[in-house]
Amino acid sequence: MYCYFDGQFMPISEVSISPMDHGFLYGVGFFETFRTYEGYIIDKELHEERMNRALKDVRISLDYSFDEVERWCRRLNEEEGGRDGYFRWNVYAGEEGIGMAADRYDHPHHLLLRKPLQRTERGTSKRGFILEHRRNTPESSMRHKSFNFLNNVKARQEVTSLATEEGILLNADGFVTEGVTSNIFWVKDCVVYTPSRETGLLEGTLRHRLLQLARQHYEVEVGCYEPSDLLNADEVWVTNAVQELVPLHEIDHVSFLGKEGPVYSDLHEQYTEYVKERVSEQC
Repeated sequence: MYCYFDGQFMPISEVSISPMDHGFLYGVGFFETFRTYEGYIIDKELHEERMNRALKDVRISLDYSFDEVERWCRRLNEEEGGRDGYFRWNVYAGEEGIGMAADRYDHPHHLLLRKPLQRTERGTSKRGFILEHRRNTPESSMRHKSFNFLNNVKARQEVTSLATEEGILLNADGFVTEGVTSNIFWVKDCVVYTPSRETGLLEGTLRHRLLQLARQHYEVEVGCYEPSDLLNADEVWVTNAVQELVPLHEIDHVSFLGKEGPVYSDLHEQYTEYVKERVSEQC
Protein backbone atom coordinates (compact mmCIF):
# COMPACT_ATOMS: atom_id res chain seq x y z
CA MET A 1 0.00 0.00 0.00
CA TYR A 2 1.49 3.31 -1.13
CA CYS A 3 0.86 6.73 0.38
CA TYR A 4 2.05 10.32 0.09
CA PHE A 5 4.02 11.68 3.05
CA ASP A 6 5.74 15.07 3.30
CA GLY A 7 6.58 15.38 -0.38
CA GLN A 8 7.29 11.74 -1.19
CA PHE A 9 5.39 8.68 -2.38
CA MET A 10 6.34 5.61 -0.38
CA PRO A 11 5.07 2.34 1.06
CA ILE A 12 2.98 2.99 4.16
CA SER A 13 5.44 0.83 6.13
CA GLU A 14 8.17 3.45 5.59
CA VAL A 15 6.24 6.39 7.05
CA SER A 16 7.78 7.69 10.26
CA ILE A 17 6.07 10.22 12.54
CA SER A 18 7.59 11.07 15.90
CA PRO A 19 5.72 10.04 19.06
CA MET A 20 6.40 13.64 20.15
CA ASP A 21 4.13 14.92 17.38
CA HIS A 22 1.23 16.78 18.96
CA GLY A 23 -1.11 14.92 16.63
CA PHE A 24 -0.31 11.88 18.79
CA LEU A 25 0.18 13.53 22.17
CA TYR A 26 -2.81 15.89 22.14
CA GLY A 27 -4.88 15.04 19.08
CA VAL A 28 -3.82 18.28 17.36
CA GLY A 29 -4.46 17.36 13.77
CA PHE A 30 -7.17 17.36 11.14
CA PHE A 31 -8.29 15.22 8.23
CA GLU A 32 -10.55 15.14 5.20
CA THR A 33 -12.11 12.05 3.64
CA PHE A 34 -13.31 11.88 0.06
CA ARG A 35 -13.34 9.71 -3.03
CA THR A 36 -12.24 10.39 -6.58
CA TYR A 37 -14.38 10.31 -9.71
CA GLU A 38 -12.21 9.53 -12.74
CA GLY A 39 -9.31 10.93 -10.72
CA TYR A 40 -11.03 14.14 -9.62
CA ILE A 41 -12.22 15.28 -6.18
CA ILE A 42 -15.74 16.69 -6.32
CA ASP A 43 -16.12 20.00 -4.46
CA LYS A 44 -12.45 20.01 -3.55
CA GLU A 45 -12.76 23.71 -2.72
CA LEU A 46 -15.17 22.83 0.11
CA HIS A 47 -12.74 20.29 1.53
CA GLU A 48 -9.95 22.85 1.26
CA GLU A 49 -12.01 25.55 3.01
CA ARG A 50 -12.92 23.22 5.87
CA MET A 51 -9.33 22.08 6.35
CA ASN A 52 -8.01 25.64 6.20
CA ARG A 53 -10.53 26.84 8.82
CA ALA A 54 -9.30 24.15 11.18
CA LEU A 55 -5.61 24.83 10.54
CA LYS A 56 -6.10 28.56 11.08
CA ASP A 57 -8.06 27.97 14.29
CA VAL A 58 -5.14 26.19 15.99
CA ARG A 59 -2.37 28.05 14.14
CA ILE A 60 -0.95 25.25 12.03
CA SER A 61 1.10 26.62 9.12
CA LEU A 62 0.81 24.57 5.94
CA ASP A 63 1.44 25.78 2.41
CA TYR A 64 -0.53 23.53 0.04
CA SER A 65 -3.55 23.49 -2.23
CA PHE A 66 -6.17 20.86 -2.93
CA ASP A 67 -5.10 20.96 -6.58
CA GLU A 68 -1.87 19.39 -5.32
CA VAL A 69 -3.79 16.91 -3.17
CA GLU A 70 -5.83 15.93 -6.22
CA ARG A 71 -2.67 15.28 -8.24
CA TRP A 72 -1.31 13.11 -5.43
CA CYS A 73 -4.59 11.16 -5.43
CA ARG A 74 -4.27 10.48 -9.14
CA ARG A 75 -0.72 9.25 -8.65
CA LEU A 76 -1.84 6.85 -5.92
CA ASN A 77 -4.70 5.69 -8.14
CA GLU A 78 -2.16 4.93 -10.86
CA GLU A 79 -0.33 2.66 -8.43
CA GLU A 80 -3.59 0.67 -8.22
CA GLY A 81 -4.26 0.34 -11.92
CA GLY A 82 -5.92 3.74 -12.35
CA ARG A 83 -8.97 2.81 -10.29
CA ASP A 84 -10.71 5.49 -8.25
CA GLY A 85 -10.13 5.28 -4.52
CA TYR A 86 -11.20 6.33 -1.04
CA PHE A 87 -8.77 8.87 0.47
CA ARG A 88 -7.94 10.30 3.86
CA TRP A 89 -5.83 13.49 3.89
CA ASN A 90 -4.22 14.04 7.31
CA VAL A 91 -2.35 17.03 8.75
CA TYR A 92 -0.37 16.41 11.95
CA ALA A 93 0.63 19.45 14.03
CA GLY A 94 4.30 18.46 14.24
CA GLU A 95 6.87 17.64 16.91
CA GLU A 96 6.76 19.98 19.90
CA GLY A 97 7.61 17.61 22.74
CA ILE A 98 5.68 17.07 25.95
CA GLY A 99 3.72 20.18 26.88
CA MET A 100 1.23 22.11 24.79
CA ALA A 101 2.58 24.61 22.26
CA ALA A 102 2.15 28.21 23.35
CA ASP A 103 2.00 29.88 19.96
CA ARG A 104 1.82 28.11 16.60
CA TYR A 105 2.85 24.98 14.71
CA ASP A 106 5.26 25.79 11.89
CA HIS A 107 6.42 22.27 10.97
CA PRO A 108 3.38 20.06 10.41
CA HIS A 109 3.38 16.71 8.62
CA HIS A 110 0.93 15.74 5.91
CA LEU A 111 -0.07 12.22 4.99
CA LEU A 112 -2.40 11.07 2.21
CA LEU A 113 -3.77 7.53 2.54
CA ARG A 114 -5.72 5.53 -0.02
CA LYS A 115 -7.83 2.41 0.22
CA PRO A 116 -10.00 0.60 -2.34
CA LEU A 117 -13.39 2.14 -3.01
CA GLN A 118 -16.23 -0.16 -2.01
CA ARG A 119 -18.74 -0.40 -4.83
CA THR A 120 -22.32 -0.32 -3.57
CA GLU A 121 -25.36 -0.27 -5.81
CA ARG A 122 -27.01 3.12 -5.78
CA GLY A 123 -30.15 3.13 -3.64
CA THR A 124 -28.98 0.37 -1.31
CA SER A 125 -30.75 1.27 1.92
CA LYS A 126 -29.80 0.86 5.57
CA ARG A 127 -31.58 0.34 8.85
CA GLY A 128 -31.13 3.20 11.30
CA PHE A 129 -31.43 3.49 15.05
CA ILE A 130 -30.97 6.24 17.61
CA LEU A 131 -27.80 5.72 19.63
CA GLU A 132 -27.52 5.77 23.40
CA HIS A 133 -24.26 7.72 23.17
CA ARG A 134 -24.74 11.49 22.85
CA ARG A 135 -22.84 13.91 20.62
CA ASN A 136 -20.51 16.10 22.70
CA THR A 137 -20.07 19.87 22.47
CA PRO A 138 -17.54 21.05 19.81
CA GLU A 139 -14.07 21.94 21.10
CA SER A 140 -14.20 25.27 19.21
CA SER A 141 -16.96 27.61 18.05
CA MET A 142 -17.32 25.30 15.04
CA ARG A 143 -16.77 21.55 14.93
CA HIS A 144 -13.64 20.63 12.99
CA LYS A 145 -12.84 17.24 11.47
CA SER A 146 -10.08 16.62 13.99
CA PHE A 147 -8.11 13.68 15.35
CA ASN A 148 -10.26 14.06 18.49
CA PHE A 149 -12.67 11.46 17.13
CA LEU A 150 -13.45 9.53 20.32
CA ASN A 151 -17.08 10.68 20.23
CA ASN A 152 -17.57 9.00 16.86
CA VAL A 153 -15.60 5.93 17.96
CA LYS A 154 -17.97 5.50 20.91
CA ALA A 155 -20.94 5.87 18.55
CA ARG A 156 -19.46 3.37 16.08
CA GLN A 157 -19.17 0.76 18.83
CA GLU A 158 -22.97 0.65 19.04
CA VAL A 159 -23.30 -0.17 15.33
CA THR A 160 -22.80 -3.76 14.21
CA SER A 161 -22.03 -2.92 10.57
CA LEU A 162 -21.96 0.45 8.82
CA ALA A 163 -22.58 -1.44 5.58
CA THR A 164 -26.16 -2.19 6.64
CA GLU A 165 -26.84 0.12 9.59
CA GLU A 166 -26.58 3.79 10.52
CA GLY A 167 -26.45 5.06 14.08
CA ILE A 168 -28.05 8.45 14.70
CA LEU A 169 -26.61 10.75 17.34
CA LEU A 170 -28.58 13.11 19.54
CA ASN A 171 -26.80 15.96 21.31
CA ALA A 172 -26.85 16.66 25.05
CA ASP A 173 -30.13 18.57 24.63
CA GLY A 174 -31.77 15.61 22.92
CA PHE A 175 -31.86 17.10 19.41
CA VAL A 176 -31.12 15.02 16.30
CA THR A 177 -27.56 15.83 15.20
CA GLU A 178 -25.96 13.47 12.65
CA GLY A 179 -24.98 9.91 11.81
CA VAL A 180 -21.79 8.18 12.93
CA THR A 181 -19.94 9.43 9.83
CA SER A 182 -22.71 11.25 8.00
CA ASN A 183 -25.21 14.08 7.97
CA ILE A 184 -28.92 13.31 8.02
CA PHE A 185 -31.87 14.64 5.99
CA TRP A 186 -35.55 13.80 6.01
CA VAL A 187 -38.74 14.80 4.21
CA LYS A 188 -42.22 15.46 5.54
CA ASP A 189 -44.97 16.62 3.17
CA CYS A 190 -42.36 17.51 0.50
CA VAL A 191 -40.39 19.76 2.88
CA VAL A 192 -36.71 18.83 3.34
CA TYR A 193 -35.33 19.01 6.89
CA THR A 194 -31.81 18.74 8.29
CA PRO A 195 -30.22 19.65 11.66
CA SER A 196 -28.43 22.98 11.97
CA ARG A 197 -24.84 23.73 12.94
CA GLU A 198 -26.09 24.74 16.40
CA THR A 199 -26.69 21.06 17.24
CA GLY A 200 -22.91 20.49 17.21
CA LEU A 201 -22.74 18.49 13.98
CA LEU A 202 -19.80 18.34 11.59
CA GLU A 203 -20.87 20.14 8.43
CA GLY A 204 -20.14 17.75 5.58
CA THR A 205 -19.18 18.94 2.11
CA LEU A 206 -22.02 16.93 0.56
CA ARG A 207 -24.44 18.41 3.10
CA HIS A 208 -23.41 21.86 1.83
CA ARG A 209 -23.88 20.89 -1.83
CA LEU A 210 -27.15 19.05 -1.26
CA LEU A 211 -28.68 22.03 0.54
CA GLN A 212 -27.90 24.14 -2.52
CA LEU A 213 -29.46 21.60 -4.87
CA ALA A 214 -32.53 21.05 -2.68
CA ARG A 215 -33.28 24.77 -2.31
CA GLN A 216 -33.66 25.06 -6.08
CA HIS A 217 -36.73 22.80 -6.08
CA TYR A 218 -37.99 22.27 -2.52
CA GLU A 219 -38.76 24.11 0.65
CA VAL A 220 -35.86 23.48 3.04
CA GLU A 221 -35.85 23.88 6.83
CA VAL A 222 -32.64 23.83 8.92
CA GLY A 223 -32.97 23.81 12.70
CA CYS A 224 -33.10 21.87 15.97
CA TYR A 225 -35.42 18.86 15.88
CA GLU A 226 -36.65 16.24 18.32
CA PRO A 227 -36.38 12.52 17.52
CA SER A 228 -40.18 12.52 17.11
CA ASP A 229 -39.79 14.93 14.16
CA LEU A 230 -37.43 12.49 12.48
CA LEU A 231 -39.59 9.45 13.20
CA ASN A 232 -42.63 11.23 11.74
CA ALA A 233 -40.89 11.68 8.37
CA ASP A 234 -41.87 10.19 5.02
CA GLU A 235 -38.31 9.78 3.73
CA VAL A 236 -34.90 9.72 5.45
CA TRP A 237 -31.38 9.53 4.08
CA VAL A 238 -27.80 10.15 5.22
CA THR A 239 -24.94 11.70 3.28
CA ASN A 240 -21.17 11.85 3.10
CA ALA A 241 -18.64 12.53 0.37
CA VAL A 242 -17.75 8.86 -0.12
CA GLN A 243 -21.14 7.10 0.07
CA GLU A 244 -23.13 9.99 -1.45
CA LEU A 245 -26.85 9.71 -0.49
CA VAL A 246 -27.90 6.57 1.38
CA PRO A 247 -31.62 6.03 2.07
CA LEU A 248 -32.85 4.61 5.37
CA HIS A 249 -35.83 2.26 5.23
CA GLU A 250 -36.27 2.04 8.99
CA ILE A 251 -35.33 3.80 12.25
CA ASP A 252 -36.17 2.17 15.57
CA HIS A 253 -38.77 -0.07 13.87
CA VAL A 254 -40.49 2.87 12.15
CA SER A 255 -40.59 2.35 8.37
CA PHE A 256 -39.81 4.90 5.66
CA LEU A 257 -39.90 4.91 1.86
CA GLY A 258 -36.20 4.09 1.56
CA LYS A 259 -34.93 4.08 -2.03
CA GLU A 260 -38.51 4.56 -3.28
CA GLY A 261 -38.68 8.04 -1.76
CA PRO A 262 -39.39 10.52 -4.59
CA VAL A 263 -37.44 13.43 -3.07
CA TYR A 264 -34.46 11.23 -2.20
CA SER A 265 -34.48 9.78 -5.74
CA ASP A 266 -34.70 13.21 -7.34
CA LEU A 267 -31.90 14.72 -5.25
CA HIS A 268 -29.63 11.72 -5.75
CA GLU A 269 -30.18 12.01 -9.49
CA GLN A 270 -29.43 15.74 -9.33
CA TYR A 271 -26.21 15.06 -7.44
CA THR A 272 -25.19 12.36 -9.92
CA GLU A 273 -25.65 14.84 -12.77
CA TYR A 274 -23.73 17.48 -10.83
CA VAL A 275 -20.79 15.06 -10.43
CA LYS A 276 -20.84 14.25 -14.15
CA GLU A 277 -20.79 17.96 -15.02
CA ARG A 278 -17.90 18.69 -12.66
CA VAL A 279 -15.84 15.79 -14.04
CA SER A 280 -16.62 16.85 -17.61
CA GLU A 281 -15.40 20.38 -16.84
CA GLN A 282 -12.07 18.99 -15.64
CA CYS A 283 -11.46 16.60 -18.54
